[in-house]
Amino acid sequence: MFAAGTAILPSYAMASSSSQVSNPGVQLYTFRKEMLADPKATLKIIAGLGIKQIESAGSDKGYYYGLKPAEMKNICADLGMTLRSGHIHLDDKWKQTIADAVEAGQEYLICSSMPTEGQTIANYQKTAEAFNKAGQECNDAKLKFGYHNHDYEFDVVNGKVLYEVLLENTQPDLVHMELDLGWVVASGNSTADYFKRYAGRFPLWHLKDMNIAKKKSTEFGKGGLDIPAILKSAQQSGMKYFFIEQEEYRFNAQQSMKDNMEYLRKLKL
Repeated sequence: MFAAGTAILPSYAMASSSSQVSNPGVQLYTFRKEMLADPKATLKIIAGLGIKQIESAGSDKGYYYGLKPAEMKNICADLGMTLRSGHIHLDDKWKQTIADAVEAGQEYLICSSMPTEGQTIANYQKTAEAFNKAGQECNDAKLKFGYHNHDYEFDVVNGKVLYEVLLENTQPDLVHMELDLGWVVASGNSTADYFKRYAGRFPLWHLKDMNIAKKKSTEFGKGGLDIPAILKSAQQSGMKYFFIEQEEYRFNAQQSMKDNMEYLRKLKL
């Protein structure tokens, strides 16, 4: 069993108490329809909003929306962005997924959901073993492997939170947790508590606001998350990069992301 890792300094920039939030990222699931329709034009729109870090997601056209991995990398680079991470699955195409990520120049591969069904301690222990193996395989390819949570991982079985089974049975140097902050709070838990008890384990975040009662995402400042307080815990959590993710919108993805970026630009910490 592995203990929580040592806190690390984030490369995410938040230099002083009066500085603005910088180096923002986006999870492309936010623009899922637009990326399928015209990935190049959509990435240009995203760059125009001031986004610097990109995390891809699975789609009907694959992890790169019909583009070749290197093509996706180059388009992002030409727009001043970095294809930093990608959501993937642990499946029979895993070796090709690794090869494609290397070609795309990514730093992280993030398993987007539990690879096997079963809300049991035994299944989560088995999954932790699979994650350690995947983490080593990524490490051998000079990539970093991680896991992205939803809310169901916070179910309690025999007095144990299942997400903590993953945290305590994975190697911190091989399995890099991407904490979805909205789902932590929506499941009735505290981000501050996890940052304190597992300091340094969360180099990636999904930053979102949510209507907690409906468990629906919304624009920053319109939901139940205390985003300024959470951002102040970036160093303790080990956060290096954050990706804004929004599944539902008032109008459309572009307007919601514009509102979110305006919120961050005005935010003083």
